[in-house]
Formats: sequence, C-alpha cells, structure tokens
Amino acid sequence: MKQNKYDDVTFFAKYEKMPRSVKGLEGAGEWHVLKELLPELKNKRVLDLGCGFGWHCRYAREQQASSVIGIDISEKMLQKAREKTDDPFISYIQLPIEDIDFSEAFFDVVISSLAFHYIESFEPICKKVYECLKPNGSFVFSVEHPIFTSRDEQDWYYDEQGNRLHWAIDHYQSEGIRKTTFLTEDVMKYHRTLSTYVNTLINAGFRINAVKEPTPSDEMLKKYPDMKDELRRPMFLMISAEK
Repeated sequence: MKQNKYDDVTFFAKYEKMPRSVKGLEGAGEWHVLKELLPELKNKRVLDLGCGFGWHCRYAREQQASSVIGIDISEKMLQKAREKTDDPFISYIQLPIEDIDFSEAFFDVVISSLAFHYIESFEPICKKVYECLKPNGSFVFSVEHPIFTSRDEQDWYYDEQGNRLHWAIDHYQSEGIRKTTFLTEDVMKYHRTLSTYVNTLINAGFRINAVKEPTPSDEMLKKYPDMKDELRRPMFLMISAEK
C-alpha cells in the first residue's frame, strides 16, 4: 500500500498553509544547505522524486536545466505544481516513487526533498535511481533525520509551564513503521538509521560526496525566532551521492 496522505482534503488544506507551501524554497529552513549540495544544473536532465508543488523543478529550470520531470503520488500536489508552472520543459507525472521505470542512464541529476521517510522500499529506489542516472550523475536528497523519526512521539518533552526540556531518542536501532502526527493528522513514516541510509547507497554503487545535518540560516532564525530550538537537535538529513 503506497501512502498518499496529501490527497486527504483536511490534511492538504493544512499543508497548504505551511510557510514552505506558501513561500516555497525561501520558506524552507533547510533549503540553503540543500541548494549547496546540488551540482551544476545547466543543460542537465533532472528528475525530482516527490516533487510536491514543483518548487525544485522550477528552480532547476531557473538554473537552465534542459528538462525536468517531477514525480508525485498526489493529484492535489501536482495540480498546484501545474498551476504554478508555465514551462514546456517541465513535465509532471502522477506516480508513486516506488514505481518509477525510466531508461538506463537517462538523467544527469536526481533530487528528492523530504519524501523517502514516507516510503518503505528505500533500497529498490536507490537501485532504480542508480540505473536511470548517467555515469557520474548526481543523487541528492533530504529526509527527516533518524534522530527525529526514532520515536512515534516526534515531539519535545515539556515541563508544566510548556517549556521545551529536551528531545528524546528511543528505539533508534529498531527500524520500521512509526505512527505519528503531522499537522494534527495521523501519518505513517518509516524510520531508518543514518548508517542504513549511507550503506544502502554504497551497496547500490554510489559514492558518497557529502552528508549534512542542516540548521536554519541566520536569516531564517531572525524571521522565525521559534526556529532557535532547531539548533538543539537535527531535524533533517541530506546526502549527496554520485554514480
């Protein structure tokens, strides 16, 4: 069963109001780090897995990518992406990430932002990405950090006054489903250790170029003072790999 929470009307209505949904890449606290991991995109064929509203697809074309394909399981996500896109060199396809089947050595760059922690089959996806990349092609992605996903209760511990005391880690080595809450709705995520992410890529044939655990930029911290707590534990994991 492939998860498609974003076509739930109530969930999607809440997601649309998030800063990253309204402001795009500039509203994403981790974007300044992910952007630096991306290779030169000029004249490159790019694939975006879990493209959502298409922010990264449009950015790739701004960087003069020759063509971009965005994949997403959600009809509502792609409807928004198409509304925001006026570019014949960007194509959107409604398809679960697990079902991608592109020609061998077709893409120069494959990117994915905050999608793989919703998907059970990370290993087969890595193999498919490796096959559809050209030699020396780049695979750059972000996920929720394993420290963040280790428990079902993906939240802080609070004192009686509501102050955030600490972030607990438990069952870290026990990989698998986490039934948690996002935007007040029940969602299912798949917890993996950091070593599983890295070793799965290596076993698929990739060379690891960089591993990042980003924090919000100084600019974001000024705009959103509540983000200061993001300095207390990693929320995102980013990996840049090469075929």
